[in-house]
Amino acid sequence: MKFPCRLDKFVSNVGELPRTKVKSLIKKGNVAVNGLICKKNEQQITASDDITLNDKPLKYLGKRYFMLNKPQGYVCANHDELHPTVFDLLDEPNLKDFHIAGRLDIDTTGLVLITNDGDWSHQITSPKKQKFKTYLVETKEIITEEALFDLRQGVALHNEKQLTRPAQAEALGKYALRLSICEGKYHQVKRMLAAVENHVVELHRENIGGIELDNDLEAGQYRPLTEHEIRIINAI
Repeated sequence: MKFPCRLDKFVSNVGELPRTKVKSLIKKGNVAVNGLICKKNEQQITASDDITLNDKPLKYLGKRYFMLNKPQGYVCANHDELHPTVFDLLDEPNLKDFHIAGRLDIDTTGLVLITNDGDWSHQITSPKKQKFKTYLVETKEIITEEALFDLRQGVALHNEKQLTRPAQAEALGKYALRLSICEGKYHQVKRMLAAVENHVVELHRENIGGIELDNDLEAGQYRPLTEHEIRIINAI
């Protein structure tokens, strides 16, 4: 949320109420600004103003950042009519303005970053920033040295004119590898493995731009990012 902003927008956002209902509450005198009843929807307020609704304070919590260990079966979306979303796993107030910085497929597990800071998430998602995302990949076929070489050089994806950018690829076993990419094309890891005549069986993200998934987080659990982790993304 950017300040200054309209009073009705603030109350609607922080109070998680429809704007039409908020306007009615303001008109009835249920909202106060710095202790004084305010009946003007368009009243401009700042982050330092004290706003109350029915004598209860409404506090904008500022920019917030979370890491989540996404389980299978959840989609990375704010709303979905068919599946539960990662936001269903967050027990936090005022999530209306939050978004996902780097989505995962419904069957992919691991690190998801959720924030209401658009500038910060842009550092992750912008192709120009080239932030690496690291995945643990279990494959159907044996991983060959030739496949690793091709992944490190860049491979041709179906319906793509240019090769993928060079990836970091490390074999962890006959059917497992760690793959780091700095792009975010649709189903990219799965398509890259298909390009080297293999198939992804399981996919788990463990790192985004230097932020490592906390090993203490079970599937479905989350925690706020530390100040250090937040700064990592903004580092050049």
